[in-house]
This record gives sequence, structure tokens and C-alpha cells, in this order.
Amino acid sequence: MEQDEAQSLIVHSAFDNMPSKQYNQITMNLFTLPHRRYNPLTNEWILVSPHRTQRPWLGQVEKIPAESLIAHDPNCYLCPGNERAGGARNPNYNTTFVFDNDFAALLPAHPSPSPTAEGEGRELLRAESERGRCRVICFSPRHDWTLPDMPLPDIRRVVDVWSEQTRELGELDFVSYVQVFENKGAAMGASNPHPHCQVWAIEHVPTEPAKELRSLSAYRSERGACLLCDYLTLELDQRERIVAQNDHFVALVPFWAVWPFETMLLPRRHIGALPETTDAERDALADMVKRLTTRYDNLFAVSFPYSMGWHQSPTDSAAHPESHLHAHYYPPLLRSATVRKFMVGYEMLANPQRDLTAETAAARLREMSETLYRSTQ
Repeated sequence: MEQDEAQSLIVHSAFDNMPSKQYNQITMNLFTLPHRRYNPLTNEWILVSPHRTQRPWLGQVEKIPAESLIAHDPNCYLCPGNERAGGARNPNYNTTFVFDNDFAALLPAHPSPSPTAEGEGRELLRAESERGRCRVICFSPRHDWTLPDMPLPDIRRVVDVWSEQTRELGELDFVSYVQVFENKGAAMGASNPHPHCQVWAIEHVPTEPAKELRSLSAYRSERGACLLCDYLTLELDQRERIVAQNDHFVALVPFWAVWPFETMLLPRRHIGALPETTDAERDALADMVKRLTTRYDNLFAVSFPYSMGWHQSPTDSAAHPESHLHAHYYPPLLRSATVRKFMVGYEMLANPQRDLTAETAAARLREMSETLYRSTQ
């Protein structure tokens, strides 16, 4: 194993036999001095600069999004009964609603592209076809709700649809991976405030899940164990990065988090994909989704933007015992509802960097109430 990869999953465990005074000094330095942290899921590093949290900010300030939405917007192409942008009309649905994306990024069948180069240049100029299906899941007929506003039974229905769509699309013979994801808020590129997410079923395993699967597989081969199971055990023991938990799921800020208030949501049981969840686990997942997104909204008293997605087992007919189901939440807000993090400069050209430590972010989120701030207004 390479020297970098041999470093402990959690920095603290590398100092188990160290005198307590020296250990405490090193632990304190993680909160005050620049250091880098290793992400074993992606085999990448992140620079952490906690001493910069007090630097002045004269950069871009985001507009706080208006929250005076109405329950049904006659101009919204996702509301019940309205005409969509592609010309189809939505049914008068009263629960979740799934439809094929009218402007899909992928198509189920199309001819392969011609070779982009001949002879010696072919390995440098590669292109190949990519088939797929893209669907939209409307969480609710209510235009003015997001997940933290929804009753638990309605969120449980969303969890069921995530599972149903994963199974249905994963059974298509050309699909190797099903990606469920949500972009919430204009800051994360959402084109419509109506509560919804997307499901893309893809012919090849995409880059980010593929990186994680390689690391999960290598860890299993070397240690005979699941990387995320072992990591969750460490986090539950140390507790400083745990945000919320119940009998079946845990929400935490990863030790190697990149985004200011990034979290990971993962099951305690080793399962590979959403369709493998039991009824009790789906109830627990709905509970955790509501609790976590409520804490997010309460952090800055705003409908908190994020990109969220599930990483799960490929659907390529092969066995994937290394896979452990988990969701990533990547929110951009940093200091307030109006100051966000940008991935630019050093982070685009070298590696990710953050100022706020994962431990501080987790503590901030733990302090938040699980009663939604706007429900008491």
C-alpha cells in the first residue's frame, strides 16, 4: 500500500499510543492550523485552512430567495394540471408524479458516432455513444413545499419512488447505473422551485460513483471488510461529526468534506442500493431526510440550497458486495444565507480547499432545531 493510502481513515487513530498531552496538541492543531485530509472514497486529498475563517468578505453576495410561493402556480410546468414546457399536460396528481424528462440529456436509442480520428490519434480523440433514460420525480403537488415542509408519510412516498425508479430503470438491459439526484434552489441550478428531483439511467457507470467503487473494492480486497461500514463505526465511536441518527440511518459531516456544510447519509446495515431497504428502513430514511433538511433550512433561516444524490450498486448484472448505499449532500452556503463557496482557482487547478472544519460544521448543524423555522412564523 502507498504511504499516503496507509494513513488512517481518521487522523486521530494514528496517534492511539501517543501521550495524551501530545495527542491533544495535534487534535487542537486540526482546528487551528492548515492541514490536509484524505478521502478514502475517492483517493483524493482536501486542504483545510481553519485559520482563514475570520477573513473579510467583499465578494459576491447572493440574493435571499423569496419564500412567498403559492400552493399552485398556474405558470409552473410541474404543477398538477398545467402544461409542461414540452407541450404535454400534467395529470391532476395528488401525490408523487413521475414523467420522462421533456428535454432529456440522454436518449434510449441512437446511432453510434463515427470515429473521431483515424490511425495513431484514435486513442487521444475518443467518443462513443451513451444511451440512457432521464425522468423527473415531483415530490408533491404543492408548489410551495420542499422536503422539510412535507409530512413524513409524503416523504416516505418519495423514498418508495426513489427505490421503484432505481429498480425499474436498472432492469433495462442497456443500463449499468441509476443516478438519483436533486438540485434544490437557484444557487444550485434548479430551473423550477417546485419540489422535484431527477433520475438518470446510464449505459456506463459515471465518473464519481466509479471512483468510489474502485476504492470500496480495493478496501474489501485488502481488508475483507466494507470501507463505509468501518468508517461509520469510527464516526459513531468518536461522535464529533455526527449530525443526527436513528435506528437505521446516520447523517454526518465526512472527515474529508469539501463543501462547508456537506453531509453524508448512510444506512447502518450494509446494503448496496435503495431497492434493498426494508419497510422499517424506508420509514427511518424518510425521518432522516426530514430531520436533516430541516436542520439545513434552520441554519440560516432560509430554504437551503444543495445538490444531493444517491450512490448505489451498479445495475450491470454483476455482484457488487463492496457497494454501500449512501447519499451526498453538497450545499454551497458558507457564512450566511447570502455568502456561498465557489470552487475556483486553486480548487479547479490543484485540489479542493475549505476553511470551516468538518467538526465545526457538524457542531453547527447539531445545534439546529428539528422544528422548521417557518412552521412557527
